[in-house]
Amino acid sequence: MATVAQRRASSPRDLTRVAERISFIYLERCVVHREDNAITAEDADGTTHIPSATIGTLLLGPGTRVTHQAMTVLADSGAAVAWVGEQGVRYYAGGRALTRSSAFVEAQATRWANLRTRLDVARAMYRLRFPDEDPSGLTRKGLLGHEGIRVRDCYRQQARRTGVPWHGRHYVPGDFTAGDAPNQAITAAAQAMYGVAHAVVAALGCATGLGFIHSGHELSFVLDVADLYKTEIGIPIAFEVAAEGAEDIGSRTRRALRDRINKTRLLDRCVDDIKTLLLPAGPLSAVPEAGDVVTLQSDREVTVPAGRNYADAVTW
Repeated sequence: MATVAQRRASSPRDLTRVAERISFIYLERCVVHREDNAITAEDADGTTHIPSATIGTLLLGPGTRVTHQAMTVLADSGAAVAWVGEQGVRYYAGGRALTRSSAFVEAQATRWANLRTRLDVARAMYRLRFPDEDPSGLTRKGLLGHEGIRVRDCYRQQARRTGVPWHGRHYVPGDFTAGDAPNQAITAAAQAMYGVAHAVVAALGCATGLGFIHSGHELSFVLDVADLYKTEIGIPIAFEVAAEGAEDIGSRTRRALRDRINKTRLLDRCVDDIKTLLLPAGPLSAVPEAGDVVTLQSDREVTVPAGRNYADAVTW
Protein backbone atom coordinates (compact mmCIF):
# COMPACT_ATOMS: atom_id res chain seq x y z
CA MET A 1 0.00 0.00 0.00
CA ALA A 2 1.34 3.44 -0.92
CA THR A 3 1.88 5.79 2.01
CA VAL A 4 1.71 9.55 1.95
CA ALA A 5 5.47 9.77 1.82
CA GLN A 6 5.60 7.47 -1.21
CA ARG A 7 3.28 9.59 -3.35
CA ARG A 8 4.74 11.93 -5.94
CA ALA A 9 5.31 15.40 -4.55
CA SER A 10 3.53 18.37 -6.11
CA SER A 11 5.03 21.83 -6.19
CA PRO A 12 3.19 25.17 -6.36
CA ARG A 13 4.30 25.41 -10.00
CA ASP A 14 2.77 22.00 -10.73
CA LEU A 15 -0.49 23.14 -9.21
CA THR A 16 -0.96 25.87 -11.79
CA ARG A 17 -1.74 23.01 -14.18
CA VAL A 18 -5.21 22.97 -12.64
CA ALA A 19 -5.99 25.62 -15.27
CA GLU A 20 -5.71 22.96 -17.96
CA ARG A 21 -8.52 20.92 -16.44
CA ILE A 22 -12.29 20.95 -16.75
CA SER A 23 -13.31 23.31 -13.97
CA PHE A 24 -15.99 21.04 -12.50
CA ILE A 25 -18.22 18.09 -13.33
CA TYR A 26 -21.58 17.51 -11.63
CA LEU A 27 -22.93 13.98 -11.27
CA GLU A 28 -26.14 12.71 -9.68
CA ARG A 29 -28.02 9.41 -9.36
CA CYS A 30 -25.17 7.21 -10.52
CA VAL A 31 -22.39 4.96 -9.29
CA VAL A 32 -18.88 6.37 -9.59
CA HIS A 33 -16.21 3.73 -10.01
CA ARG A 34 -12.69 3.41 -11.45
CA GLU A 35 -11.48 1.84 -14.67
CA ASP A 36 -7.73 2.13 -15.25
CA ASN A 37 -6.86 5.83 -14.76
CA ALA A 38 -10.37 7.05 -15.46
CA ILE A 39 -13.48 7.21 -13.35
CA THR A 40 -16.76 5.87 -14.63
CA ALA A 41 -20.27 7.14 -13.98
CA GLU A 42 -22.85 4.41 -14.40
CA ASP A 43 -26.58 5.12 -14.46
CA ALA A 44 -29.68 3.82 -16.22
CA ASP A 45 -28.48 5.24 -19.54
CA GLY A 46 -25.11 3.46 -19.49
CA THR A 47 -21.53 4.13 -18.46
CA THR A 48 -19.56 7.32 -19.08
CA HIS A 49 -15.75 7.35 -18.84
CA ILE A 50 -14.08 10.51 -17.50
CA PRO A 51 -10.26 10.82 -17.37
CA SER A 52 -9.53 11.74 -13.75
CA ALA A 53 -6.60 13.98 -14.68
CA THR A 54 -8.95 16.31 -16.57
CA ILE A 55 -11.13 17.08 -13.53
CA GLY A 56 -10.67 20.14 -11.35
CA THR A 57 -13.61 19.50 -9.02
CA LEU A 58 -16.05 16.59 -8.99
CA LEU A 59 -19.45 17.57 -7.56
CA LEU A 60 -21.38 14.56 -6.25
CA GLY A 61 -25.11 15.25 -6.09
CA PRO A 62 -28.02 13.27 -4.62
CA GLY A 63 -28.21 9.57 -5.41
CA THR A 64 -24.49 9.13 -6.09
CA ARG A 65 -22.35 6.33 -4.71
CA VAL A 66 -18.58 6.45 -5.05
CA THR A 67 -16.19 3.55 -4.56
CA HIS A 68 -12.91 3.54 -2.69
CA GLN A 69 -11.01 2.88 -5.92
CA ALA A 70 -12.61 5.91 -7.56
CA MET A 71 -11.56 8.15 -4.66
CA THR A 72 -8.05 6.73 -4.86
CA VAL A 73 -7.55 7.69 -8.49
CA LEU A 74 -9.11 11.11 -7.92
CA ALA A 75 -6.73 11.75 -5.02
CA ASP A 76 -3.72 10.58 -7.03
CA SER A 77 -4.64 12.98 -9.84
CA GLY A 78 -5.16 15.91 -7.49
CA ALA A 79 -8.88 16.38 -8.18
CA ALA A 80 -11.07 17.91 -5.48
CA VAL A 81 -14.32 16.18 -4.56
CA ALA A 82 -17.34 17.84 -2.97
CA TRP A 83 -20.65 16.33 -1.87
CA VAL A 84 -23.42 18.76 -2.76
CA GLY A 85 -27.20 19.08 -2.77
CA GLU A 86 -29.71 18.99 -5.60
CA GLN A 87 -28.43 20.90 -8.63
CA GLY A 88 -25.21 21.54 -6.74
CA VAL A 89 -26.59 24.45 -4.74
CA ARG A 90 -25.66 23.25 -1.23
CA TYR A 91 -22.24 22.18 0.00
CA TYR A 92 -22.18 19.26 2.47
CA ALA A 93 -18.63 17.98 2.64
CA GLY A 94 -15.40 17.91 0.70
CA GLY A 95 -12.41 15.67 0.14
CA ARG A 96 -9.09 17.08 -0.90
CA ALA A 97 -5.81 15.79 -2.20
CA LEU A 98 -2.74 16.07 0.00
CA THR A 99 -0.14 18.71 -0.79
CA ARG A 100 3.50 18.79 0.16
CA SER A 101 4.55 22.40 0.74
CA SER A 102 3.36 24.55 3.63
CA ALA A 103 4.59 27.76 1.96
CA PHE A 104 1.16 29.14 1.17
CA VAL A 105 -0.60 28.21 4.39
CA GLU A 106 2.26 29.72 6.42
CA ALA A 107 2.12 32.93 4.37
CA GLN A 108 -1.66 33.00 4.72
CA ALA A 109 -1.54 32.46 8.49
CA THR A 110 1.12 35.14 8.91
CA ARG A 111 -0.86 37.75 7.00
CA TRP A 112 -4.13 36.72 8.65
CA ALA A 113 -2.76 36.84 12.22
CA ASN A 114 -1.81 40.52 11.99
CA LEU A 115 -4.80 42.89 11.87
CA ARG A 116 -2.96 45.39 9.67
CA THR A 117 -1.86 42.89 7.03
CA ARG A 118 -5.26 41.20 7.19
CA LEU A 119 -6.84 44.51 6.20
CA ASP A 120 -4.15 45.00 3.53
CA VAL A 121 -5.16 41.70 1.91
CA ALA A 122 -8.86 42.62 2.11
CA ARG A 123 -8.10 45.91 0.33
CA ALA A 124 -6.03 44.06 -2.28
CA MET A 125 -8.98 41.73 -2.89
CA TYR A 126 -11.26 44.70 -3.38
CA ARG A 127 -8.75 46.19 -5.82
CA LEU A 128 -8.73 42.96 -7.84
CA ARG A 129 -12.52 43.04 -8.06
CA PHE A 130 -12.86 46.73 -8.85
CA PRO A 131 -9.60 48.00 -10.38
CA ASP A 132 -11.12 51.41 -11.13
CA GLU A 133 -11.29 52.24 -7.41
CA ASP A 134 -8.55 52.86 -4.85
CA PRO A 135 -9.49 51.25 -1.51
CA SER A 136 -6.30 52.36 0.27
CA GLY A 137 -8.07 54.58 2.79
CA LEU A 138 -11.14 52.41 3.34
CA THR A 139 -11.89 50.81 6.70
CA ARG A 140 -13.51 47.40 7.01
CA LYS A 141 -16.93 49.05 7.16
CA GLY A 142 -16.06 51.16 4.15
CA LEU A 143 -15.01 48.12 2.14
CA LEU A 144 -18.26 46.33 2.93
CA GLY A 145 -20.32 49.38 2.00
CA HIS A 146 -18.52 49.97 -1.29
CA GLU A 147 -18.72 46.27 -2.17
CA GLY A 148 -22.45 46.24 -1.50
CA ILE A 149 -23.00 49.24 -3.77
CA ARG A 150 -20.95 47.73 -6.59
CA VAL A 151 -22.73 44.36 -6.43
CA ARG A 152 -26.16 46.00 -6.34
CA ASP A 153 -25.22 48.14 -9.34
CA CYS A 154 -23.96 45.01 -11.13
CA TYR A 155 -27.33 43.32 -10.71
CA ARG A 156 -29.09 46.32 -12.21
CA GLN A 157 -26.64 46.68 -15.09
CA GLN A 158 -26.90 43.03 -16.03
CA ALA A 159 -30.71 43.17 -15.84
CA ARG A 160 -30.73 46.11 -18.26
CA ARG A 161 -28.20 44.44 -20.56
CA THR A 162 -30.11 41.17 -20.82
CA GLY A 163 -33.65 42.51 -20.50
CA VAL A 164 -34.38 40.31 -17.49
CA PRO A 165 -36.84 41.75 -14.92
CA TRP A 166 -35.05 42.27 -11.62
CA HIS A 167 -36.77 42.73 -8.26
CA GLY A 168 -33.77 42.33 -5.97
CA ARG A 169 -31.72 39.45 -4.57
CA HIS A 170 -33.85 36.80 -2.92
CA TYR A 171 -32.42 33.54 -1.62
CA VAL A 172 -33.89 31.12 0.91
CA PRO A 173 -31.23 28.69 2.23
CA GLY A 174 -32.23 25.13 1.38
CA ASP A 175 -34.97 26.14 -1.05
CA PHE A 176 -33.52 26.67 -4.52
CA THR A 177 -36.95 27.19 -6.10
CA ALA A 178 -37.97 30.01 -3.74
CA GLY A 179 -36.43 32.66 -6.01
CA ASP A 180 -37.31 33.68 -9.54
CA ALA A 181 -35.25 32.63 -12.58
CA PRO A 182 -32.43 35.19 -12.24
CA ASN A 183 -32.12 34.52 -8.51
CA GLN A 184 -31.94 30.77 -9.09
CA ALA A 185 -29.26 31.30 -11.74
CA ILE A 186 -27.24 33.57 -9.43
CA THR A 187 -27.42 30.95 -6.67
CA ALA A 188 -26.35 28.15 -9.02
CA ALA A 189 -23.46 30.23 -10.37
CA ALA A 190 -22.30 31.18 -6.88
CA GLN A 191 -22.29 27.59 -5.63
CA ALA A 192 -20.40 26.38 -8.69
CA MET A 193 -17.82 29.14 -8.21
CA TYR A 194 -17.39 28.06 -4.59
CA GLY A 195 -16.52 24.57 -5.80
CA VAL A 196 -13.97 25.91 -8.28
CA ALA A 197 -12.39 28.20 -5.69
CA HIS A 198 -12.30 25.36 -3.17
CA ALA A 199 -10.38 23.19 -5.61
CA VAL A 200 -7.70 25.84 -6.16
CA VAL A 201 -7.43 26.79 -2.47
CA ALA A 202 -7.07 23.13 -1.50
CA ALA A 203 -4.58 22.42 -4.29
CA LEU A 204 -2.32 25.20 -3.05
CA GLY A 205 -2.53 23.93 0.52
CA CYS A 206 -4.15 27.08 1.93
CA ALA A 207 -6.35 27.08 5.03
CA THR A 208 -9.98 27.25 3.91
CA GLY A 209 -11.13 28.80 7.18
CA LEU A 210 -8.73 31.76 7.41
CA GLY A 211 -10.63 34.40 5.47
CA PHE A 212 -9.63 38.02 5.02
CA ILE A 213 -13.16 39.27 4.34
CA HIS A 214 -15.43 36.40 5.39
CA SER A 215 -15.07 35.01 8.89
CA GLY A 216 -16.44 32.35 11.22
CA HIS A 217 -16.93 29.60 8.64
CA GLU A 218 -14.74 26.68 7.62
CA LEU A 219 -14.82 27.95 4.01
CA SER A 220 -14.21 31.64 4.69
CA PHE A 221 -11.15 31.89 2.42
CA VAL A 222 -12.94 29.92 -0.30
CA LEU A 223 -15.76 32.47 -0.21
CA ASP A 224 -13.18 35.28 -0.39
CA VAL A 225 -11.59 33.83 -3.51
CA ALA A 226 -14.87 32.96 -5.25
CA ASP A 227 -16.14 36.51 -4.74
CA LEU A 228 -13.16 37.91 -6.67
CA TYR A 229 -14.93 36.90 -9.88
CA LYS A 230 -18.58 37.38 -8.90
CA THR A 231 -19.33 40.62 -10.75
CA GLU A 232 -17.08 39.80 -13.71
CA ILE A 233 -18.18 36.25 -14.44
CA GLY A 234 -20.79 34.77 -12.09
CA ILE A 235 -23.52 37.43 -12.18
CA PRO A 236 -23.30 38.17 -15.94
CA ILE A 237 -23.52 34.45 -16.76
CA ALA A 238 -26.53 34.07 -14.47
CA PHE A 239 -28.48 36.85 -16.18
CA GLU A 240 -27.57 35.58 -19.65
CA VAL A 241 -28.90 32.13 -18.78
CA ALA A 242 -32.04 33.58 -17.16
CA ALA A 243 -32.72 35.59 -20.31
CA GLU A 244 -32.97 32.32 -22.25
CA GLY A 245 -35.74 30.93 -20.04
CA ALA A 246 -36.40 29.41 -16.63
CA GLU A 247 -36.42 25.74 -17.60
CA ASP A 248 -33.63 23.62 -16.11
CA ILE A 249 -31.87 26.83 -15.10
CA GLY A 250 -29.51 25.25 -12.56
CA SER A 251 -27.80 22.85 -14.95
CA ARG A 252 -27.76 25.38 -17.80
CA THR A 253 -26.08 27.93 -15.55
CA ARG A 254 -23.40 25.44 -14.52
CA ARG A 255 -22.68 24.47 -18.13
CA ALA A 256 -22.46 28.10 -19.25
CA LEU A 257 -20.22 28.96 -16.31
CA ARG A 258 -17.99 25.94 -16.97
CA ASP A 259 -17.54 26.99 -20.60
CA ARG A 260 -16.70 30.59 -19.63
CA ILE A 261 -14.23 29.47 -16.96
CA ASN A 262 -12.43 27.20 -19.40
CA LYS A 263 -12.43 29.81 -22.18
CA THR A 264 -10.98 32.53 -19.95
CA ARG A 265 -8.53 30.16 -18.18
CA LEU A 266 -9.90 31.40 -14.88
CA LEU A 267 -8.24 28.67 -12.81
CA ASP A 268 -4.80 29.77 -13.93
CA ARG A 269 -5.68 33.34 -13.02
CA CYS A 270 -7.09 32.22 -9.68
CA VAL A 271 -3.81 30.53 -8.78
CA ASP A 272 -1.84 33.65 -9.68
CA ASP A 273 -4.21 35.91 -7.73
CA ILE A 274 -3.83 33.83 -4.57
CA LYS A 275 -0.05 33.90 -4.93
CA THR A 276 -0.11 37.68 -5.36
CA LEU A 277 -2.36 38.17 -2.32
CA LEU A 278 -0.41 35.93 0.04
CA LEU A 279 3.14 36.47 -1.23
CA PRO A 280 3.20 40.11 -2.41
CA ALA A 281 6.77 40.90 -1.39
CA GLY A 282 8.60 38.69 -3.89
CA PRO A 283 8.26 37.40 -7.45
CA LEU A 284 6.15 34.32 -8.04
CA SER A 285 9.27 32.46 -9.10
CA ALA A 286 10.50 32.77 -5.51
CA VAL A 287 7.88 30.30 -4.26
CA PRO A 288 9.87 27.38 -2.83
CA GLU A 289 9.65 24.02 -4.50
CA ALA A 290 7.76 21.39 -2.56
CA GLY A 291 8.99 17.94 -1.79
CA ASP A 292 8.76 15.27 0.84
CA VAL A 293 10.97 17.42 3.04
CA VAL A 294 10.14 18.02 6.69
CA THR A 295 12.15 20.53 8.68
CA LEU A 296 12.24 21.54 12.34
CA GLN A 297 11.95 25.12 13.59
CA SER A 298 14.96 26.49 15.41
CA ASP A 299 15.86 29.95 16.70
CA ARG A 300 15.93 33.18 14.67
CA GLU A 301 13.50 31.78 12.08
CA VAL A 302 16.07 29.16 11.03
CA THR A 303 14.91 25.67 10.10
CA VAL A 304 17.00 22.52 10.38
CA PRO A 305 16.54 19.06 8.83
CA ALA A 306 14.14 16.67 10.54
CA GLY A 307 14.96 13.03 11.16
CA ARG A 308 17.98 13.82 13.28
CA ASN A 309 18.59 13.78 17.01
CA TYR A 310 19.81 17.17 18.20
CA ALA A 311 20.63 16.15 21.76
CA ASP A 312 24.35 16.85 21.25
CA ALA A 313 23.54 20.35 19.93
CA VAL A 314 21.77 21.44 23.10
CA THR A 315 23.66 23.77 25.42
CA TRP A 316 22.30 24.18 28.92
